[in-house]
Amino acid sequence: MSVEIERRFLLKNDSWRSQITRSIIMQQGYLSVEKERTIRLRIIDDQAWLTIKGFISDVSRHEFEYPIALSDALTMMREMCPFVLQKTRHLVYVDDLLFEIDEYEGENAPLIVAELELPDENTPYSVPDWLGVEITADGRYSNAYLSKHPFATWK
Repeated sequence: MSVEIERRFLLKNDSWRSQITRSIIMQQGYLSVEKERTIRLRIIDDQAWLTIKGFISDVSRHEFEYPIALSDALTMMREMCPFVLQKTRHLVYVDDLLFEIDEYEGENAPLIVAELELPDENTPYSVPDWLGVEITADGRYSNAYLSKHPFATWK
């Protein structure tokens, strides 16, 4: 069984941009956006995955991810996913740990969120000067929530 341990943060400034090692454009669609279980399609270039996540804690989730045919993903995205979002994921390494910085597009712009996956909930990590307030426990910043309630609609 696979477990994802992830912390999320807002950013203080754009100084992280000079440390980007790679950027990836993603499209995501959601078949289910429940807190207890999320079912997501992700398309990057000509590859696609189906991911199922189950809630364990604010920081940890069961995660199962399977590659699927791009044609199937495109059909499911178009016909079965009422909630979609687009983002560019920037990869930034700090002390051998990978920060995935998601820059949202469309109705979720100008939101930018940094995610840090860890091997354990208590793993220590460096806090770069561009890292802002932690939002891990605030479900509004999850991709599933943002797909249904875009950032631009928040009061």
